[in-house]
Amino acid sequence: MSGHSKWSSIKHKKGAADAKRGQLFSKLSRAIIIAAREGGPDPDGNATLAAAIQKARDNSMPKDNIERAIARGSGAGADAEAYETVTYEGYGPSGVALLVEAVTDNRNRTAADIRHIFAKNDGNLGGSGAVAWLFERKGVILVPDTEDEDEVMLAAADAGADDVQLEGSSYQVTTPPDELAGVRAGLEAAGIRVDSAELTMLARTTVGIEDESAARKLLRLMDALEENDDVQDVYSNFDIPEGILEAVA
Repeated sequence: MSGHSKWSSIKHKKGAADAKRGQLFSKLSRAIIIAAREGGPDPDGNATLAAAIQKARDNSMPKDNIERAIARGSGAGADAEAYETVTYEGYGPSGVALLVEAVTDNRNRTAADIRHIFAKNDGNLGGSGAVAWLFERKGVILVPDTEDEDEVMLAAADAGADDVQLEGSSYQVTTPPDELAGVRAGLEAAGIRVDSAELTMLARTTVGIEDESAARKLLRLMDALEENDDVQDVYSNFDIPEGILEAVA
């Protein structure tokens, strides 16, 4: 898990920014709609939907909103058909790889917006397959470091997790995508508190960013992408030392 220590920091930063912008529920709803449309409305047989629902619950999204999003995604209504998932790949400052997942009802508009953001922030939008091979889909569960390490390790292993590493102030538990819900349930059944659990894309290799100016440019690009209404998630393979990250945050 070396090189992924900043993942949780960026995700938490993104979550706080989304809430401030008032976009979070909209993005969570879209994720549920797409998951229900593509894999069916039963979360027990649809790991992506189960993860999207749990993420919505973790962010205090009302039950009615969740159920409405599931209904919209699983029904034959125009709302479900209007959205499609699009992935954009490119490079940011210092050759950092960026994978952008968007949900849009207008592919041309979103593509133009993403291209403009990359160009404005010293990035380059690439073609399909440019950087996707640098990432792999995983489940990531964050457990506060106040929990007993041995208990976290044992419960995670028993539940089928791939790995557990202490990253900053959290234990980062990685799982196969389809095992995310089961591992979370196993941890909670063992009395272990879970801060968050979601499907994500983890980088196979990382690019170290040691310069404050380069780090600032990179984070500016990521912020601009995340602020776009159609963008659901932005994944990158940077590794910024804690001191530099704090200086530019």
